[in-house]
Parts: sequence; C-alpha cells; structure tokens
Amino acid sequence: MEDIRRIRNFSIIAHIDHGKSTLADRLLERTGTIAQRDSTAQFMDSMELEREKGVTIKAKAVRMTYRAQDGIDYELNLIDTPGHVDFAYEVSRALVACEGALLIVDAAQGVQAQTLANLYAAIENDLTIIPILNKIDLPNAEPERVAEELERIVGFGLEEMIYASAKEGTGTEAILEAVVQRVPPPKGDPNAPLRALIFDSKYDSYKGVIIYVRVIDGAIEPGRPLRLMINERRVDPIEVGVFRPDFQPVDRLSCGEVGYVATGLKSIRDANVGDTLTDDARPATGPLPGYRPAKPMVFAGLYPAAATDYNLLRDALEKLRLSDAALTFDPESSVALGFGFRCGFLGLFHMEIVQERLEREYDLTLIFTAPSVEYQVTRTDGKEIVLDNPAELPPPNEIAEIREPWVDVSIVLPDRYVGAAMELTSARRGSFKRMEYLEASGETAKGEARVLLEYHVPLSEILTDYYDQLKSRTQGYASLDYTLAGYEPARLVKLDILVNGQPVDALTLIVHPEEAQTKGRELVEKLRKLIPRQLFDVPIQSAIGGKIIARETIRAMRKNVLAKCYGGDVTRKRKLLEKQAEGKKRMRRVGNVEIPQEAFMAVLSLNR
Repeated sequence: MEDIRRIRNFSIIAHIDHGKSTLADRLLERTGTIAQRDSTAQFMDSMELEREKGVTIKAKAVRMTYRAQDGIDYELNLIDTPGHVDFAYEVSRALVACEGALLIVDAAQGVQAQTLANLYAAIENDLTIIPILNKIDLPNAEPERVAEELERIVGFGLEEMIYASAKEGTGTEAILEAVVQRVPPPKGDPNAPLRALIFDSKYDSYKGVIIYVRVIDGAIEPGRPLRLMINERRVDPIEVGVFRPDFQPVDRLSCGEVGYVATGLKSIRDANVGDTLTDDARPATGPLPGYRPAKPMVFAGLYPAAATDYNLLRDALEKLRLSDAALTFDPESSVALGFGFRCGFLGLFHMEIVQERLEREYDLTLIFTAPSVEYQVTRTDGKEIVLDNPAELPPPNEIAEIREPWVDVSIVLPDRYVGAAMELTSARRGSFKRMEYLEASGETAKGEARVLLEYHVPLSEILTDYYDQLKSRTQGYASLDYTLAGYEPARLVKLDILVNGQPVDALTLIVHPEEAQTKGRELVEKLRKLIPRQLFDVPIQSAIGGKIIARETIRAMRKNVLAKCYGGDVTRKRKLLEKQAEGKKRMRRVGNVEIPQEAFMAVLSLNR
C-alpha cells in the first residue's frame, strides 16, 4: 500500500501567460518524468489548439516521483490548469482534487486580474498556497516590487516567496522542496469504503469513457466492479492507471492518489464530472460534495452548413461535452438555417475554441449565429420565462418586465490608462464601484503605478468587442476578470433584421432602445457589403416591432441582354428588356438569398 504521508497533490494557478506550462515542463524534467530529449515546449499542452494559441485549455494531470533532500521518495500529483477567464471552471474542478497550489506571478507584470480570481478560488478550497515569482530573468523584471505587492494585497510573508525562472530552470529545486515541506499529505481512510471524485473525463474509441479520479477513501483495483453513486450505474473497469504523463496501468489506486479508470462505458452521459465512484459490493454511505454545475454565460446558435451533417454535429457535440462539462446544447430550428443546436458557453473565447475543435477534430463545416446572453422575462399574465435566443422574445405588449444579467468586472492596468478604461466601460452602461492603487506608495520603481478598477456592467455590453477595445486602448497592458452578479430590470427591445422581406431569426438582437437606431443602421450597412449580389434587388431592413428603422438595398446584377443587338428596330430591344424584367419579377417571388457565415458574425464588430 502506498504511504499516504508521501503523497502530495497540487495544482499550478496563474493569470494567462505567466508561465504555468513552462514551469510544469521544468518540474517534469527535474523529476525525470520525461527525458529532456523527449521534452517539447509546453509539454502538457498536448492539444493542437493549445500549442497554436499558446494557452492551456484543458486541465492536465501528471504523476512525478521526487527524491527530497531528506532522502525520501515522494509521489507528486500535478494538475496544470488554464489561466484564461473563460476556463475558470476547469481551474475550480482541478483545485478540489488538490491540497496545495503554486501561485505563479510574472515578476515583470505583477498581480493581474485573473491572478486574484484564481487565488480566491484556491483560498475558498482551503488550499496551501506557495507564491512563486516567475520570469526573474527578464530585463524589466521587478521581483522585489512584485513581492511587496503580494505581501500587501494577499498577506504572504516575504520569506514564503520563491524566485524562479521557468525558462532557465532557476528555482525548480526550491519549488519541489516547498511542495514536499509545505503542502499537507491527503486526508482519508484507506480502510473505509471506496469514494473517488471524478474531476475530468475523456472518450476513447477502444476503452470507452475514461474518468480521471482523485481517491478520497479506500482504493480502486482492476477487476472489482464499481458504481457511480449519482447515476446508479455499475462499472466493470477495464484498466486502472496513473499519468506519467501518458497512461500507465497500475495494480491499484490507493487513498489520496490521482489516476484514471477506463470504464468501458459507451454512452458518454453515464459518467458525469463531479460524480462519486464507489465499490459496487461495499458502497459508501453517501457521495462526495462534487461541483457546482458550470453556468453558461454566452449562447449562440450552431448549425451545420449541410443539413445532412446534423447527426454528425450532434454526435460531435456529445463527445466534446464529455471533456468539457461547461458546454451545453439543446436542439433548435431556424427558419433561415434549418435544424441545429442552441449552445451555451462560458465566454467568447470558449465559444471560439469549441468552434475550432468541432471543425478540426470532427471535420464539420459550421455556421455560428451572433452570441447573446440569457434574459429573464415576466409576461403580463404573470408567467416567468427564461430565454437565451433573442428571436423568442414575446411581443412588447405581452412583456411586464425584462431582466438582464450583470457582472462585476475587475480591471488591472497602469494608471496612465485609467481614463481610457473608465470612458470605455461607462459607455457600456457600466457603473463605477471602486478604484485601488496596487502599489503601497502609489508608484513603482519605474514611476508607474498600477490600478485595480471595479465596475458593475451588463454582461451583454462586454460580450462582443469589449475585451479587444480594452486591450487596444491600454496598449495590451490591461487584464480583465468578471463574475456574474445577478439579474437586474432593463429597458430592452427586439431588433429584427429582414432580408428580402423575410425576418432572419438568426440575426435578431435584443438591444437598449437608445442604441437600436445606431445598431440597426450599422448592421444593415454591413450586411449589404457581406451578402452576395443576386439577379434581383434584395432589400435589407432593420425593424423594431412593425416599424422599419433602417434600410439598404443590394442592387441586382444586370445582364446585358442587348449585347447582341446592333442597330435595327428599337421594338426588338424593348421586347428583350421587358422579357428580362418579367423574369426578374418571377425570381423575386421565388428567390432564396444565401447568407454567408460572415453576416451572422457582423454583429460582433458593430462600432461603438
């Protein structure tokens, strides 16, 4: 039996691009988990999209064996987590499986918005936190200033902090020793009935559903039937193993360890993240607390470009949801696009990642509609409805009240950009909450202070281009984090877009009345440029209720039917023109306008 006192479970948390994955590489090399010749940059980021975009998307687990200075071999289970705000749910799942966390802070950039968000999540889970100042090799690094910042904001002692350069390998030994000395061993009863928390899962064509587990009590052995406590589903494990970092079968997963179980289940709905695995013959009395379900904040319609791909898209979404518990989808149909799904995402970046994974991994051609948020509507008859599709909003005379989601936004940026950020956020109906200087003296060694701004903003206002605008106006220095604050009443109207007289439900928006005219005008102008010309005039209109507020016309392509006429009786020319005009009238009646993908995403780039 593995000595539980020699096990350490920890994760790495940080703001995006502060060096989590690079530090994980150094830890893997120092412990001999991977040979240096096999090492690649960001070894843990195995997904093609992760390497391409330079971000961690999925939390990864790996087991390392480290011989400490006291001569004892320790088993270290590392879970590398994402840093982007859209994948905060991945971080929260990983933290529940750990006792400690390495908090990485860039010695040049200092504390950022997502640093604080991940730190608070770790504190909430009662983890031991080891602060690490990374990138001390950079010319503009200010480790002493950032150390004082951490001491003042979070309360860490200067003696707790480790100075490191993941790129050069500086401080790796000190970090491993700190994990061994400071992170407590797991708690649990090896003799109690088995309870193992499922913190992630994936689908394998040969082994079925593979669940990633943290054993809390008891042990898992191959061949012993197991049971999923919430689903009440019996499981006959095909294989039990650990991550080194590839799958490595073992004879047993003991109390406190992290590993995987190949269940052989073919239905991906049978193994849910947050469920508890127990022994079928000797079950535990009750399941573990599990996770709060992830709440999608952004919704968009997803349709196959070819209607025949509908079933392929459904299968692809089901497989993707197994490893991405935050993704939700329900069937829906659109007059313009046919049958598809209404999907829920944690944010726009999450939506972009899902789209690219579906197109690359499952070879699908897709159409995404403009994203929207979830609204709560009280009808005049007292009935409450929740809708995430703007096209489903009832007529104005049936609505008593509409409530929209608001978020609390935290922005960390140099003080010279405060005015630009405040102007941008106020223009998005944001209400100011507070401002705090992160440096004790109000300025850094280089004469520039960094400021924490907090605002209360409607989610729909920061949904599309807000982050891009913020980065642009602050020359890339600002960092952003947001949390859902609740729903508040709002004056909102439905903006319909009509193409050739037909409303296109996939282009419908819910907007503030003061912005309706501007947005309606901009959208029809953009659509006029994006929709290809037809052989007949195509009017594009934006309307609120029955009132048209903006119109553009895509002029018809004109075929020169008189090209072969050279002189002769004018009546011959008139007959040809009349025949052409009659044909155009007929086409206008039966004409079907094809709308390209770019048109549905035009709403993302509406000017402010």
